[in-house]
Amino acid sequence: MALNLRAPAILLAARPHGETAVIARLLTEEFGMVAGYVAGGRGRQLRPVVIPGNLVELELRAKSDSQLPFAKLELVESRGPWLSEPLPAAAIQWATALTATALPERNAYPNLYSALVALLDAVCQAPSARGWAPALLSYEALLLRELGYGGVKPEASELAEVLSAMEKLADPLQRYLLADRRGDTLAAREQLLARLRKMV
Repeated sequence: MALNLRAPAILLAARPHGETAVIARLLTEEFGMVAGYVAGGRGRQLRPVVIPGNLVELELRAKSDSQLPFAKLELVESRGPWLSEPLPAAAIQWATALTATALPERNAYPNLYSALVALLDAVCQAPSARGWAPALLSYEALLLRELGYGGVKPEASELAEVLSAMEKLADPLQRYLLADRRGDTLAAREQLLARLRKMV
């Protein structure tokens, strides 16, 4: 069956493929997480577009279900300016890597899509991590709930409370969402928590 879709998407991850292409993983509201081959994804023109956290307009085409779709990306909003800031960069890296690792392909999770858009906006707009850390904690808990692993919505507003709640979530995240694939993904979280602890 041919695939042809166009939708706003959050770029979650991009893996080099061949000399200049990338395999991109993107989250859409209606179709869930999808993967696509981006020709020239590492070239000068597309490199600023293929950044995890960026909002893009995605066009995905495939002649059959067995074929990796071709993806065309148009930049809608860039997270590039925040990647030179250690804390926002670590938060964007962790949220996108966690989502790319945990979600199955082509299952719609509209709540997660809108929560991730809101989280990325908060990371880029709040004057400091105190403004977005509670949203990051809520997103981790929502991801566990949406994938069927329960858990209540944590109530924490102060940074010390957020860090304590995030430490409690480490075990379920590791056990349920990152069981076989934790490696670098969990390392991104540890790096982020180490930076947040310095603020307390």
